[in-house]
Amino acid sequence: MMGVIKGEFEVTIRKNEVVPPAMPMQEYRLLQSNLDLLLPPVNPSSIFFYKKPLDEKFTFDCMVGILKTALAQTLVHYYPLAGEMVQNEAGEPEVLCNNRGVDFIEAFADVQLKDLNFHNPDESIGGKLVPARTRGMMAVQVTGLKCGGLVVAYTVDHRLTDAYSSQMLVLSWIEHAQAKPLSRIPSFQRSLLLPRHPGHYDSSIEKVYLPISKLQLEANYHDDQGDISRVYYVEAKQISELQSLANNPKNTGIGGKRTKLESFSAYLWKILASSVDKSHEKICRIGIIVDGRSRLANGDETKAELMEAYYGNVLSIPFGEKKIEELKKKPLSWIADEVHDFINGATNKEHFLGVIDWVEAHRPEPALARMYATRVTEEGPAVVISSGLRFPVTEMDFAWGVPAILSYYFPWGAQAGYVVPMPSPIGNGDWIVYIHMLKDQLHFIESEAPHIFKPLTSTYLNLM
Repeated sequence: MMGVIKGEFEVTIRKNEVVPPAMPMQEYRLLQSNLDLLLPPVNPSSIFFYKKPLDEKFTFDCMVGILKTALAQTLVHYYPLAGEMVQNEAGEPEVLCNNRGVDFIEAFADVQLKDLNFHNPDESIGGKLVPARTRGMMAVQVTGLKCGGLVVAYTVDHRLTDAYSSQMLVLSWIEHAQAKPLSRIPSFQRSLLLPRHPGHYDSSIEKVYLPISKLQLEANYHDDQGDISRVYYVEAKQISELQSLANNPKNTGIGGKRTKLESFSAYLWKILASSVDKSHEKICRIGIIVDGRSRLANGDETKAELMEAYYGNVLSIPFGEKKIEELKKKPLSWIADEVHDFINGATNKEHFLGVIDWVEAHRPEPALARMYATRVTEEGPAVVISSGLRFPVTEMDFAWGVPAILSYYFPWGAQAGYVVPMPSPIGNGDWIVYIHMLKDQLHFIESEAPHIFKPLTSTYLNLM
């Protein structure tokens, strides 16, 4: 036994090692793209919970062996993940691809899958079932459960890996575990995101991003305001009802049907604004993470293939801001139009090329998304939504079955909240929603909308 983590249940660390690539490569440095440079050193975690395999040959040691061997093979193609983040002469981060490998923890939790508190990941997951990323770019923890179930969790450095890249990584890991050829070979071709010469960008980019020097004058975004994480399920009928309200033809000025994500985001924007008793002219912000791969391809089939395989950050976080009193009074359809409008401004090639050029114009000074730097206590509530609705839960089968649930854990260090809706493993159109937010805000949402945000339980997941 190498260590024990205390809590409602104990987690025994049985082994802590480093898994290197199966075939090492020559050491070199991978430059960060301008879009990578906008990400702070934060560490999102993905967690897969598996029931006890029906086939008795899949013992804990057997499953760990499959995972380690497949990971080593995966790192041959995803070699930067086996490296470390360092600084270059300009003080900018870049990846030293040195074959260090990935930290790999084997553990045992004295708890059954059905007894885990899925609703409160701070209590049952954080610091217990997810690994802390320290030196390397990625860390993995595989935890056996008393019932014979398994938890597979990995944490990555966001400065290299966005949600799309993370999905590509785990699918390759699964294909190696099943001895299948890789359906997609990752590309780290940073030349796909080079700035233009001469560069140019619309003034709207200045609203979305800001240099660190301005941030230091405006805000201390690391202030601890008592943030917590919770996981809920939202029934399909509630999502459809919100979409129906968002599509009210009497109030929709822009036209076109609002998506489920736009409708849900509009509702969250409105209820978050309502959490403030006295606005004093404060504003409420909501940001939606937009993936730029298809936008940069812009119909070019060759570029589209290259961007589909690209590993790295290709993100932007456009946002809307409105006075709190206005959001309280307006119908959901009006708010949904506003959501659609600010998203639409970023879903094009020029926006992403403009962001790349804006970063180039400010280098080597670091910059951040303004949503990450929002001062909640002074400016008003804020939340960022990242959609995980396209995550292929049913494909997350390393060899012993699909997960009973997939979840995230991402206390990201900003004052703005962070929300990730993802498909329910039940397969009935429900959503699983991870929320990280200030405690008072989350308690207000729970009290105002318990019919929508229902605590995720083992009973819902059919684990009892």
